[in-house]
Amino acid sequence: MRVVIAEDAAVLRELLAQMLAERGHEICAAVGDAAALRDAVAAHRPDVTVVDIRMPPSHTDEGLRAAIDIRREHPGTGVLLFSQYVETKYATRLLAEGSAGVGYLLKDRVANIAEFTDALERVAAGGTALDPEVVTQLAGAGRRAAELAPLTGREREVLSLMAEGRSNAAIAQALFVSPGTVEKHVAAVFDKLGLPSSHDHNRRVLAVIRYLRS
Repeated sequence: MRVVIAEDAAVLRELLAQMLAERGHEICAAVGDAAALRDAVAAHRPDVTVVDIRMPPSHTDEGLRAAIDIRREHPGTGVLLFSQYVETKYATRLLAEGSAGVGYLLKDRVANIAEFTDALERVAAGGTALDPEVVTQLAGAGRRAAELAPLTGREREVLSLMAEGRSNAAIAQALFVSPGTVEKHVAAVFDKLGLPSSHDHNRRVLAVIRYLRS
């Protein structure tokens, strides 16, 4: 395989490169940030790339966003996410464009080198390699998102403003509608989310919790 590695931890990056080279694979590039990853893939067109999710400058989701771009711009390159974290939002987007040639392994759950290289080879060949914990969390995220599926776009806007702690009057002002219209939207949110009839404040809290979870 021709491989590009993107990992901001220098020691792990070098270990991965050495490990794969010793098994006969060609390391086209080993980089430490998402911008360099994009450049390396464009220059070398590797069979597969190993991508850490949290890389400079913000150490949040740069690697994952780069992986999404690579899948779109270089569909022949497999992408194996290799991280300590399960990022359901962007991982769902990554898999939504097709699971062929995609992998997601958690660093602390890879038992041995053979397991890692086997997963990488499957991804390079157009297969899939997903850690069971990733599958579990993605499935849970899907169920939570489905809870809000019945809401209209306007009802989601109202719920979003409720999550900011705004009153009905403040929401009406923000959306340029009447307070009565907001009350109807709020009632629809409660009804569609199946929240029990009780004190409105309690239902608002429950609705906001559902929104934040999804």
